[in-house]
Amino acid sequence: IFVLHGLGGAEKTQIALEFIEDSASIFRDIFLIDSSTITMIETGLKNIARTKGVGDSLQDALKWLKRKPDEWLLLFDNADDPKIDLNKYFPQCNHGNILITSRNPGLCVYANSHSAVSDMEESDAVNLLLRSASQDATDHNKGIASEIVLCYLPLAIVQAGAFISKSGRLNGYLALYAINKTRLLCQKAAQSHDDYAWTVYTTWQISFDQLSQQAKTFLQLCSFLHYQGISEDIFRNAAGNKFGLSSPSKEELQMPLDVLSQFSDPSGNWDPLCFLDVTSEIRAYSLITFHSEQNLFSIHPLVHDWTHSTIPDGEHHRCMVAIAGMSLAGLSNMYITAAGPRMLPHTDLLVRGNPNIVPDFRHEYGIAYLSAGQLEKAQQLRLSELDVALLKRRRHILGEDHHTTFITMSNLAVTYIRLGRLQEAEALNLEVLEKQRKILGHNHSDTLISMANQAGTYNQLSIFREAEVLEVAVLRQRK
Repeated sequence: IFVLHGLGGAEKTQIALEFIEDSASIFRDIFLIDSSTITMIETGLKNIARTKGVGDSLQDALKWLKRKPDEWLLLFDNADDPKIDLNKYFPQCNHGNILITSRNPGLCVYANSHSAVSDMEESDAVNLLLRSASQDATDHNKGIASEIVLCYLPLAIVQAGAFISKSGRLNGYLALYAINKTRLLCQKAAQSHDDYAWTVYTTWQISFDQLSQQAKTFLQLCSFLHYQGISEDIFRNAAGNKFGLSSPSKEELQMPLDVLSQFSDPSGNWDPLCFLDVTSEIRAYSLITFHSEQNLFSIHPLVHDWTHSTIPDGEHHRCMVAIAGMSLAGLSNMYITAAGPRMLPHTDLLVRGNPNIVPDFRHEYGIAYLSAGQLEKAQQLRLSELDVALLKRRRHILGEDHHTTFITMSNLAVTYIRLGRLQEAEALNLEVLEKQRKILGHNHSDTLISMANQAGTYNQLSIFREAEVLEVAVLRQRK
């Protein structure tokens, strides 16, 4: 048993048919079975029984194949439905050959070996485009084609080629595609180069329609992230975030909390099995890919773009902005320094062209940029202004001497340091330290942390003597 699996439009069937054509002399009998539904599978097997004159039921066909010691080949084509138990349609014997094409990598459990059908090599993609477009393979045309080849997905390339062939516009296709992407990838050519009935977008829509609402929503949310480097941690950290008094409104958090609650157990704790169920459902149609060595997910760039066409309004975008912000807010300074850079490709997409991000989340994105050393992007988010506004709000609600107010002052000082505003950081750290000494005492752990912070600021200002005094005092108290 051999399984060819991959995204719809990757030409799995074409590869299988080419193999059969090249290897026809090896097999005594070859049977092609449309495996898109149970009815089609059973009809295909019944037809084998009738053709061979051994009956008219699928059991008759399976018995005949089981008794037939010659080399035969069954092609179960388009076995995409993960709800179908394909195993019960296999002859139970140790001879014969079965080839399966599917979007579902889960069928690999049946296989002696398998292969993921990925994107084409660039040279093959260029040649396919020019052939589909009825264009000569000149160096000039190859150069233009190499700009077009649509992430090397065969069906998309064939569609593009058909449009170019009809319009004669190889030079202008890329500009048209940039502003008419959805229309072009939904368009089926009147004269096609194969018998495939669907367009790229239709192919994925059929898979998308099979998903549960929970899986649909998750895929749609992920389309607002970068198509690579999507991790479970983004959602797990967000689910574990407990908001304080400065949290966004219930309206702003309603959809994010509803989404995240679906990945939690009855006690409200993160449930990795719930997350696995949803991602496995999407993976069964190859709409998302899991990279086990990195523990990360990715989405094909064209699927990533297409998913936007399934979203009716901006609510999903706002939801993903909130979840990413909640995720960053749930990290300590130590962890955000490590995780922040991994989040940057996602943060860039979420922030781009979105001036109305809730201040609390804009603040978290700014901290991530600072942690990655991207000061200009942090300044564009007006991070220091956000911190000042947050401090003002907490002073008003909690009072000057509240523990949370002190933390907010210290965080603002850290922001000033990262922005190079060292004098302002020094003054703010000193204010926090003096108040904590007065209220908490010289030996309190929070006071010692503030002393260490001020020592760090003095070092950056090259005031080494004062820094040393504070560092020695902290060490003495911690012994």
